[in-house]
Amino acid sequence: MPFEFPRLTRRGLIATGSAGLLTAAAGPSLAMPGPSPVDTGSVQGGRVTFPNWRGEADRPSAPPPAPLPPSERVGFAIVGLGRLSLEELLPAFGECKRARPVALVSGSPEKAALVAAQHGIKPSSVYSYADFDRIAENPEVRVVYVVLPNGLHREYVLRAAKAGKHVMCEKPMANNSAEAREMTAACDAAGVKLMIAYRCQYEPNNREVIRLVRSGAMGAPRFIEATNTQTMGTGDQWRFRKALAGGGALPDIGLYCLNTARAILGEEPVEVFARVFNPDGDPRYREVEETVSFMLRFPSGTIANCATSYGAHESKDLRVRLEKGWINLENAFAYEGQRLRVAHREGKNEAVETIRLSQENQFALEIDHMASCVAQNRTPHTPGQEGVQDHLLMEALYKSAETGAPVALAPTPARDATRGPAPDQS
Repeated sequence: MPFEFPRLTRRGLIATGSAGLLTAAAGPSLAMPGPSPVDTGSVQGGRVTFPNWRGEADRPSAPPPAPLPPSERVGFAIVGLGRLSLEELLPAFGECKRARPVALVSGSPEKAALVAAQHGIKPSSVYSYADFDRIAENPEVRVVYVVLPNGLHREYVLRAAKAGKHVMCEKPMANNSAEAREMTAACDAAGVKLMIAYRCQYEPNNREVIRLVRSGAMGAPRFIEATNTQTMGTGDQWRFRKALAGGGALPDIGLYCLNTARAILGEEPVEVFARVFNPDGDPRYREVEETVSFMLRFPSGTIANCATSYGAHESKDLRVRLEKGWINLENAFAYEGQRLRVAHREGKNEAVETIRLSQENQFALEIDHMASCVAQNRTPHTPGQEGVQDHLLMEALYKSAETGAPVALAPTPARDATRGPAPDQS
């Protein structure tokens, strides 16, 4: 006699419930299989892990995030609630695993109160610039992140160090090398860590370029080409005021070209040369420069040709030419959209490969790195000395542009002399 599905009545549904209904509908000979470890995962070493569920032809999925509980994350105070803080940094904390925002410093009480409410920050942990020093009394704050115009970095790094707080400071570190050295010395004297926020040194594609070049698999690098340009709007902004900016396109966006070339090689230039251009009649460039083209010569023989401008359509690309191939990183200095390609010989042919790395928030990566250094008492990968060195090189570039001649620099024998250990992003 063929099997018949049971009659469904309202009374029967209430009596059996949905689980009983599904069992009856499935028939007496069918059993629901138990869950597989591939689907449920397991707890190992304090985190949830899953076996790879994909075939060998596809790359395995990334492991699930393993954030620290909020109470164990390092607390950060954000000094300055401008575009970078509101558009990038505070949202990035949502992707952080080791850090959380616990305090704000702003000159606008209305804006600070709104942002604090949005991010769950207590009203008592909102400070003005005048009463910033009270931050010393807040045990939740372990790191002060200075996100102000360059000309104000020095003051708030010194005040944070005096308050006994570790410091993370946006790039460029200051207006000049003298200020940068004073900031580094103050943090050393106070026994607090100082990290400069060179986000590209934490971004995965930039780190892969460094790894590929330093591996030696593609031979010695001969040329580095780095470009960072954008077009600027109204002159009514702090970037056009030398007292607040220190300079124009060079310290603001050209610094990425300079710092990245140094990070790729781990060397310091022994000669620099620069040319500056300002358009006639543009009042925005009375105090700062619009365009800079500069060259760096390194002791290994590698030459970096760099260009930066406030007057050219946005381009943020990096290229490395080596003995056995080339590396191109499109949007190297952008917040997102990196595209990495590598060329090399393959038999009688030229192979051009696109390397697709997982997209990660570079702001979250650098913030978490600082949090780890504080929690584990380690030197940051980009400490104050890294910022000092960039200021010394920029001053040499400005001198070259002024005199029209190359500027020779004393060699630095040690590799990565201004950097701490490489960030752990496993």
